[in-house]
Amino acid sequence: MKTIGAKIKELRNALGLSQEELAIEIETTSKSIQRYEAGTSQPESCMLVKLATYFDVSTDYLLGSSGYSNQIEEVKNKVIK
Repeated sequence: MKTIGAKIKELRNALGLSQEELAIEIETTSKSIQRYEAGTSQPESCMLVKLATYFDVSTDYLLGSSGYSNQIEEVKNKVIK
């Protein structure tokens, strides 16, 4: 199962964003994004909600409680449209 950090990185890459660009969008630092993706830090609940809202996925998905393949495909389809 993928970690929260791996999912954040994959979603960010699916949208073609740098860590800095994502950080600006969700009002945090690029260092925080780097730490989440590396697994050295976990987002707090309010940041988890911001990430889920920004990527239009559920917090359950980010936490590993729902289907991975459906969520990532939906994000990729949004980029294509």
